Amino acid sequence: MDKDALLIISSAPDSATSEKIANALVEQDLAACVNILPGVRSIYKWQGKMTAGDEQLLLIKAPQSAYVAIEQQIKAMHPYELPEIIAVSIEAGLPAYLDWVMERVPNESQ
Repeated sequence: MDKDALLIISSAPDSATSEKIANALVEQDLAACVNILPGVRSIYKWQGKMTAGDEQLLLIKAPQSAYVAIEQQIKAMHPYELPEIIAVSIEAGLPAYLDWVMERVPNESQ
């Protein structure tokens, strides 16, 4: 099984931002798929103040070789000063699905 696939997690403040980022990543052949999960409540300290807000979570599936381009795209489109961008290696999964993730993003885009 190919272990070069990543699950990249990011959050966004609203559906418009989530859709814009997801569409750009898939249209530009940087990600195979982006799931948008609404209804996430985030609680954190920002600049010394307790903060809470409703967000949407983006689950981005892509080859590891596309990570830098995905990070740059998210940072360029995101309204937050410091957007959440976390990549986790996919250790196991349905082989045919992981093959599709790897094949979906052409090497030229990575």
